[in-house]
Amino acid sequence: MHASLVRRQLGGLVPPKIASKNLVAGGSGEGLGPLVNFYSKLPKGPATQRVGGLKNRYFNGENASGAPLAALIVGLFGIGYTIDYNSASLLILPRIALTDVHPITFVLYSALE
Repeated sequence: MHASLVRRQLGGLVPPKIASKNLVAGGSGEGLGPLVNFYSKLPKGPATQRVGGLKNRYFNGENASGAPLAALIVGLFGIGYTIDYNSASLLILPRIALTDVHPITFVLYSALE
């Protein structure tokens, strides 16, 4: 592998503004204080467990209800109705507008129907 390829792949591991060539060039490690300070503030140990989720929050336990499912059904109905309403209006409105422009358009649209 080329050095530039490795450098590009590993470039995301160290934030660029904290570790620069000038800090590391000394070789003594004195300039790495900000880098060590940055990584010492990161959380250590295993990741914490998720507190819950949608299933635990709405469908399990004492707060169980069907309200989220009903809201999903109503939302999908509303989206479908909106799409259907807008597509139907797009089919009607251009015919009205085009028939007002020139009489030949009325003949063309009549032939298409």
